[in-house]
Amino acid sequence: MPRRHSSIHTTVTDAVDPRAQAVLAALIKEHLGTGEAVSSRALADRFGRSSGWSSATIRNVLAELEEAGLVEQPHTSAGRTPTDKGYRYYVDNTLEEARLSRADLRTIDRVFASTGLDSATSSDRVMEKMSHALSELSENVGIVFSPSLADNRLNHIEFVQLSDKRILVILVTTANTVHNKIIRLEDQITQDDLESTARYLNVEFSGKSLLTIRTEILELMRQEKALYDRLLRNAILLCDMSLEGEDTGGGDVYVDGASNMLAKPDFVDIDRMRELFRTFEEKSRLIKILNECVARDQISMAGDVHVVIGREHPNPSLRNCALITAPYQLSSSEHLGTLGVVGPMRIEYSRIMAMVNYMARLIERRLNDDARA
Repeated sequence: MPRRHSSIHTTVTDAVDPRAQAVLAALIKEHLGTGEAVSSRALADRFGRSSGWSSATIRNVLAELEEAGLVEQPHTSAGRTPTDKGYRYYVDNTLEEARLSRADLRTIDRVFASTGLDSATSSDRVMEKMSHALSELSENVGIVFSPSLADNRLNHIEFVQLSDKRILVILVTTANTVHNKIIRLEDQITQDDLESTARYLNVEFSGKSLLTIRTEILELMRQEKALYDRLLRNAILLCDMSLEGEDTGGGDVYVDGASNMLAKPDFVDIDRMRELFRTFEEKSRLIKILNECVARDQISMAGDVHVVIGREHPNPSLRNCALITAPYQLSSSEHLGTLGVVGPMRIEYSRIMAMVNYMARLIERRLNDDARA
């Protein structure tokens, strides 16, 4: 099982003894399958025989779990359901390791094969495929966050003159993904000058990010001998225009499967559903949420899977949700991206955690192997 890391440290009472842990795990497994509140009688029928515990014993343990805030009783006569605190305890303490099924592995491999990751690949295409695969396999919402273009490191760059003073920027990163961007200049630059500038950048600044390249060129231009160097002026202009809207707080986010939430019985509140969809639609809100995951990934060990549950979310629209993410890193010098799944708190934690971790490691391995080829 990949390492787990929660967004907010959650303190769970020490009163949860092994017997209570076992009852909580049994209740959550039952609830994950049915979506219904789980009665003591149902637990006794399914769990009591093997444990030798009576219905009265299980009722007493459920009362202890409720007092600890790990389960709740939606209605007086109903059974219990896990709280977000209960799910957190389950994920951190009792969750069993899961292996992806052969069917899951075949589906993931098919998606990767169809992206053509063994050659220079459009990053947009890769990330769209990944978010779709996560959505399809989890039957929830698949999300992939790609770092800002400003953070990508240069392997090769080209500038192609188009009409109306527009220029196509083709950036191949050290991870062998391709970024295309069209910029518009106020003044015309000839194709010869564009090619000279591209050669200069490729020779002098390979392996550095556009942000670093821009900083170093500005430093060169502060030297008197370079003040009127047309090559440097063109280079800084083209870097500036390529970076427009690509500050380090940005990046691209790809979302697939938001409509899956409509089929979830866990989301019956129309206002909450509307707010959740608004979050999926607004890139800036999603990037802020995923950037928090990236920030945690950069200070934690590689391979961590992050699970944020219910009220652990700082964003109110996600407080009925679970967010399961894993970082990916396209080379030892690249910034981190994130991929993950958003679903209800009643989600297959073990399987989804294994899935996002496997896909993050797979995209690293495929793209990094290709970059070294």
